Amino acid sequence: MDLDLPDELALPLASGRPYWYWLGGRPALDLVNTLRERWWRRVETLVTADDLDHWLCAAGLLEAPAGATEAELRSARALREAIDAAVVAVTEERPLPAGTDDALRAVLAAAPPRDVVALTPEGIRARVEREGTPVGRALAAVALDAAAMLGPDERARVRICASSSCSARFFDRSPAGRRRWCSMQACGNVEKARRHRRRARDERQERI
Repeated sequence: MDLDLPDELALPLASGRPYWYWLGGRPALDLVNTLRERWWRRVETLVTADDLDHWLCAAGLLEAPAGATEAELRSARALREAIDAAVVAVTEERPLPAGTDDALRAVLAAAPPRDVVALTPEGIRARVEREGTPVGRALAAVALDAAAMLGPDERARVRICASSSCSARFFDRSPAGRRRWCSMQACGNVEKARRHRRRARDERQERI
């Protein structure tokens, strides 16, 4: 798996769909990873509202494109950056940024829950549904996932890939909780190759 973007990539992208990847391990981090190369070019892959529609489908949060609006695209990007600021703070063992809760609350407010009661042949069934547009409800699901991830029970497993040329955020589900790479097949192997080259270079210099 090659996560590197071409150096000659024409920016800004017309659409980011070819450049999505799914290594976050949960919706909140997959959303954060839609801004690629955070350490360098900051490549936006949620370029259009149509991109957002299709990303939510690919993420399993929408069954079919639902006509995302430009306002919903802005909301998704704002949610993404609020989550990422919190991720960086968690990995640096700092308090969450002020306003993290407000950012999540704003998304949830666009799709408020409501109680639904229905009469069925088996009797009354009660459930909770969310109001709002399909896209708004999908973004609310991401916000709830972020809230759970940033809580005391899960935040210790939030990671940023250890590779200097990768900005992927991921959730460490390994039994030992010591995973360093977003993907061993990608960044892990690249870093192993770099270490091998450094050792070989150092050994050559020692023989000179």
